[in-house]
Amino acid sequence: MSVTIKDIAKEANVSYSTVSKALNNSPLVKEVTKQKILRVAKEMGYEPNLAAKQLVRKKTDVVGLIWPTIERIVLATLVTNISKAFESTRYSMILSVDSAETAIETFKKFQVDGMIVFAESENMIPEENIPLVAYGVSGKSEVTYPIIDANHEQAMDQAVEYLYNLGHQNIAYVGLMNTDDALQNEKVEGYKKAMRKIGLTDQSIATNGLDWFDGYLAVDNVLHIEQRPTAIIGGSYDISSGILRALQEKGISVPEDLSLISYDNIPQMETTEIPMTCIGVPVDELAEEIVHAIIERVESEEINVVKKLNPTLTERQSAGPVSEDVTSN
Repeated sequence: MSVTIKDIAKEANVSYSTVSKALNNSPLVKEVTKQKILRVAKEMGYEPNLAAKQLVRKKTDVVGLIWPTIERIVLATLVTNISKAFESTRYSMILSVDSAETAIETFKKFQVDGMIVFAESENMIPEENIPLVAYGVSGKSEVTYPIIDANHEQAMDQAVEYLYNLGHQNIAYVGLMNTDDALQNEKVEGYKKAMRKIGLTDQSIATNGLDWFDGYLAVDNVLHIEQRPTAIIGGSYDISSGILRALQEKGISVPEDLSLISYDNIPQMETTEIPMTCIGVPVDELAEEIVHAIIERVESEEINVVKKLNPTLTERQSAGPVSEDVTSN
């Protein structure tokens, strides 16, 4: 039989209301009395009725996360970091990789306080009366929910400028294009804008997707560009990993023959065959910002609509200066 507040009150020789206040950390209870009650409750194995507390507060302290997939390493890593970020709060997270409609129905049953949505496009945003935060691209349209924007355009600008300062002028971008995915489109546009700004020729190569094999297959197209690139910017960690493997199989030395920078900034970049130079908001920082935004949205009526983050370029071993042998060919 479970221990109740009345049982604790009887054992501690205090009133029922005093026990209730002490368990809720009320300042109206003297510290000595509070500690005595907490000790008795622990000794008796008391467990609070969370459902009853939630009913009183009209809050569940649960946030739903609608995610497209956990098969891509970057998205799985970001989910893991979001979950870790919640650990230092009173909130718990429920993850759904179902369609938005199915996920929302599930979240309604759990009466979540808010939702986090991975917004590859505006069509991903549910029209529900539940506080939400989107991880996506701010765009130009007016929105009524907070957006955490990893600033893909700035990331591409930094990547191009970094390679240009190393002496590269033939810089290819390999990634998904002509898609409904606003995040991928902003990367492409950011690359093209950065190349125009410096006065370099667009050498973008489209992949069929965002997976390892898509990057692997794209390398043949890169190597057949008339002005062969001396550097590649990969549109994602998976794509870049495929590019790296293909280059190694073809006997092309990285970075001596061809430099490689990857979008995404996750710890796994450090453990590839050649540790990858990368650009993007560090995944732990991104997760913290997302979690902070949804808690702020749930607990406050104020809506900070867009927060653009600052990408970080992490230098490792996959990118370097143009060698004289390459420039003379």
